[in-house]
Amino acid sequence: MDRFEFQQKNLDFKKLNFENVVELFDWAKEEGWNPGVNDAFIAYNSFPNDFIGYFIADEMIAAGSIVNYAGEFGFMGLFIVKKEYRSQGLGNLLWHQRKSLLISKLKSGASIGMDGVLSMQPFYSKGGFERLFTDERHELVGEQFTYSQQVELLDKKYVNRLHQFDEMCFGFKRTRFLNYWVGNSAAKTFVFVNENSLVGYAVIRQAIEGYKIGPLFAENKMVAKELFKACLTEVDGEKVSIDIPTINDLARELLDEFNSEVVFECGRMYYPKAPKFSFHKVFGITSLEFG
Repeated sequence: MDRFEFQQKNLDFKKLNFENVVELFDWAKEEGWNPGVNDAFIAYNSFPNDFIGYFIADEMIAAGSIVNYAGEFGFMGLFIVKKEYRSQGLGNLLWHQRKSLLISKLKSGASIGMDGVLSMQPFYSKGGFERLFTDERHELVGEQFTYSQQVELLDKKYVNRLHQFDEMCFGFKRTRFLNYWVGNSAAKTFVFVNENSLVGYAVIRQAIEGYKIGPLFAENKMVAKELFKACLTEVDGEKVSIDIPTINDLARELLDEFNSEVVFECGRMYYPKAPKFSFHKVFGITSLEFG
């Protein structure tokens, strides 16, 4: 099948149902992206209208997300074409259609983010995206640490303050998503409380292989370090990964202290402009799929 034959077939562009989203995350697992074990459930329940793709009859052949944060901010991720349909122009077609649809759902001038691998960044640049910084994936092994007594497991009395702190760091409200993210049965959420104020939090969740930390948001490096140690202690002996924004020099310094290994990198890109957010408080991004 060549790139022109798609127009001759019954190619449907439509919203994914839950089973389709599960399949998309299975594709991500096959690509080695190592999603969290509950990520498909969280994604669909947080963004039920934000997964779209191409179908021939009932077969999903390409799909991706166009996450919409209340019209204020969008994020494009999980962009995958089924292996037997690649190199035929389908990905190019879907990427542009996803971008146009997301723009139509957002307020005028709202920013759209995405994470692009090095080989694809020229393509995304032609589509108007500009790289702001590089994300580095660091890996290490969990071990026992002594950490501050100001670090606690998330309690319901801190939930509102966690949402407020997250909005300051991330730049936008994401109430529904965050409730599912921190309520994940395969995750633990730690908070750092200073004189009854929440000044940082971290989530560590079980992935297909090992565990992932994200987000790791903190007022300063000291707070980030104590939260990081709590996460590593929770999964003693297990493989752990975290994606850090290199725009925050202190995040790199922190990971260097733990002798982590950089195993992957991609570029955080924005269209038509980068949003405002407290990047100096971001020591670990939430995920490459959701921003």
